[in-house]
Amino acid sequence: MSENTTWTGMVPVEDTALAVTDTGGPGVPVIYLNGQFATQGYWRRVLAELGPQWRHITYDERARGKSERSADYSFEAAVRDVDAVLAARGVDRALLVGWSYGAVVAAHWAGRNPQRALGAVLVDGAFPHDWLDAAMELRIRKLFRRMRWFLPLLRPTGLAPRMTAGQQADSNIELGRLSRERELGPVLDGITVPVRYVVASGTSFGSRGDEQEKIRAGLEAVTVRNPHIRIAAKVASGHGAILKKDFAAVADAVRAVANQESQDRNNKR
Repeated sequence: MSENTTWTGMVPVEDTALAVTDTGGPGVPVIYLNGQFATQGYWRRVLAELGPQWRHITYDERARGKSERSADYSFEAAVRDVDAVLAARGVDRALLVGWSYGAVVAAHWAGRNPQRALGAVLVDGAFPHDWLDAAMELRIRKLFRRMRWFLPLLRPTGLAPRMTAGQQADSNIELGRLSRERELGPVLDGITVPVRYVVASGTSFGSRGDEQEKIRAGLEAVTVRNPHIRIAAKVASGHGAILKKDFAAVADAVRAVANQESQDRNNKR
């Protein structure tokens, strides 16, 4: 690939195709993993802050943005799609940056692929906490049922995925199950590459009161157990605004991970 030549196109994956953008160039490859129902456009400020010396790879998940629908919106499909996008762009090793749902995807992929992950930046996501119970599951389903009337109006604007309200609820509930301490804790404990968290403040969509801050508080125990994982920044913006308002903190964390990975590699020589 020629330097600084951006490629944009569709990557076929299983029964669907993903809209992918790859800036190309010789820089460190960074793949960005979106929030649960977000699109690759959310990363534009982070990309601009890091600049062209990095190779930025962004994509829309299944039925999000410009990507096509699928029969499989499971978490495991999201993890497989990371491999598919990297393979399609000829990238073997990459630094992962994930926000919210994408942070959990990044944590799993980094844990499963220690020889391929240069490290990970987890942006206000991948907090091991038992926040899903029967009452919360019911709350999630009610929330998405209420939203089902206006979701079709938002889809043409790209602000809502081409998924049914039930499919979105199922995805959110699956995330809750995967986020339980007994599920996500061992994943994080097993990571052997540099990881930096950028943590937001306040509430997130669907949360109440201090629920989200209680979820975030469990991260301290993770950093005690695994020296590869550190908190890079606790920022003032909320969950939904963190990529818009605190993009510089995310970019700083990317640089920190790349520097740490380089030091670790040199120390092994």
